[in-house]
Amino acid sequence: MQLQTIFNTEAPNKSTRIINGECSGILNWNDIRMPHMYKLYKVLLLNHWIADEIPMSKDAQQFPLLDPEEQRTFKINISLLAVLDSMQTMFVGDVKRYFTDSSLEAISAIIAQQEVVHNQSYSYVLSSIVSDQEQKEIFEYWKHDPVLLDRNKFISEIYQNFRNEQTPQTFFESLVADLILEGIFFYSTFAFFYNLARDQKMMGTSQMISYIQRDENQHCYFFAEVFKQLLLDYPELNTKENIDYVYRTIDRAVELETNWAHYTLKEVRGIDLNELGDYIKYIANKRLGLMGLDKAYEGVDVNCMPWIKPFSDEALNATKTDFFEAKSRNYGKVGDDNGFDDL
Repeated sequence: MQLQTIFNTEAPNKSTRIINGECSGILNWNDIRMPHMYKLYKVLLLNHWIADEIPMSKDAQQFPLLDPEEQRTFKINISLLAVLDSMQTMFVGDVKRYFTDSSLEAISAIIAQQEVVHNQSYSYVLSSIVSDQEQKEIFEYWKHDPVLLDRNKFISEIYQNFRNEQTPQTFFESLVADLILEGIFFYSTFAFFYNLARDQKMMGTSQMISYIQRDENQHCYFFAEVFKQLLLDYPELNTKENIDYVYRTIDRAVELETNWAHYTLKEVRGIDLNELGDYIKYIANKRLGLMGLDKAYEGVDVNCMPWIKPFSDEALNATKTDFFEAKSRNYGKVGDDNGFDDL
């Protein structure tokens, strides 16, 4: 795959293809290949937040009062999130270099910045509740836990293939991995933090998690749109073998995420692991729908864990499935009128 030329007087402003195409390098939002990306750009700007705005004093007081299993699971899942968003920051940087479409390159820059904010938020949470030494230990945890390492390598190896060899095929496969990382691999962890929140525990952390979920939902939308456009630009990629790859890879991801849930949450009160397994399949079907593909799992068309909704992006920010139907006030920061204490 070729890098986009920084300045090309012979190419149009509107890209001819999103990768390996021609583009002047000049961004005119009124002359882009995928016009709806301008709406996404504006939504992402309105979503700006920083971790330090969220007070953690109550969380710091509550954390020692959590039962030992809740404390352990809290720390393990923060470690997981830190790894996922670290990988994602690098991946978005890799992808950004190979878009031959100035609008997609610009949106990637915003998404990468949001991933950095996510990572800083995990450090911020931990610095509020544990010592510096324990924080360092938590950030090392992922290197030694075999279950966590197995699921992380599943994604990192696909991302590494694209970093090592940039082709339309490895790009296609990396987009599938992206939809898994941002769209499936967070969700049992999100459920854990929202389960604490419904007991009025660690509300600052859960508020932050809701912001992260909102961001990740929109990142999924972006990369799903890129996936669909890639198949239009490269119809030779739209093969039975590649579509089978999508379903096979997502099915393995669902298995890994379900295993992670059983591994980390089996002793946590308030979470039904059978329901959570169906919820993960429900989320996977939604990701496939975003990609323009048929669902993989039957009998999970409805969210079987409705208690999550009051804490998630879907309800907290009144965000609709089509993010662009929401007004900018839907993306404002949580305040006295719409904070967790009012749910």
